[in-house]
Amino acid sequence: MTKSGLKLGFVGLGIMGTPMVMNLIKGGHVLFVNTRSKVPQELVDAGATVCTSPTGVAERADIIFTMVPDTPDVEKVLFGENGIAKGLSKGKVVVDMSSIDPIATKEYAKKINALGCDYVDAPVSGGEVGAKAASLTIMVGADEAVFERVKPLFELMGKNITLIGGNGAGQTCKVANQIIVALNIAAVSEALVFASKAGADPAKVRQALMGGFAASRILEVHGERMVKRTFNPGFRIALHQKDLNLALQGAKSLKMALPQTANAAQLMQACAALGHDQADHSALVKAIEALANHKVAPDA
Repeated sequence: MTKSGLKLGFVGLGIMGTPMVMNLIKGGHVLFVNTRSKVPQELVDAGATVCTSPTGVAERADIIFTMVPDTPDVEKVLFGENGIAKGLSKGKVVVDMSSIDPIATKEYAKKINALGCDYVDAPVSGGEVGAKAASLTIMVGADEAVFERVKPLFELMGKNITLIGGNGAGQTCKVANQIIVALNIAAVSEALVFASKAGADPAKVRQALMGGFAASRILEVHGERMVKRTFNPGFRIALHQKDLNLALQGAKSLKMALPQTANAAQLMQACAALGHDQADHSALVKAIEALANHKVAPDA
């Protein structure tokens, strides 16, 4: 693909950000990058220009992406000392692809809009595997015209790209996603621990269930992790805890109950107490295993 001439910025080069940047470079774009730690050499080798601060990224790029862990991190990257806001000029676009508080997102959007720039919240689902394969699901909150401007870039990083509504709507959708994922992980955990303790082969139980109504991506991918004991993080329990806290805080402000979400959050809290908060969120099964005094399968 030939160079498009688009100058893009990207702040936050972790498990997700690095492959996302790589896909933007493969799409023919010029990248200016910054991250808290050292910029991965693979991005430098691919042609990314390293900037010393988020301000520097914003000064050089027309569309600036952020991909950092939590709401305070986004606030710091946007509005802190040497933040993106200080490097913006009218007409630029800020695209936050982190998973953060929808209410805070609306406030950040107002501040960026006041500088004459557009704001997009575009959290993703699909984890490290999806980031590398450019198959992420991207949930977008933005004005439609701004969305259309950024959409070709999203298409270099993901497959299922949906404009949900205005600013904050993307983050609201992501919270809903995390509720469903957490509850499914808990359900698969209970089913496989139950089957294993009852004496059935959990691998064969999973295989059988994949052919029926209980089939799901969680059973397929995370069920396999539970059986094979491969809990290297694609998405850490600590980050999923953060997302479920957003759900529960939101539910409180909306005066509603999320009883199963609260239960899943407590199971993740149990995992954290057991020392597994940096493991993949499929390690939620370890909380169920502790309650059963039985593991789905022996540790590798």
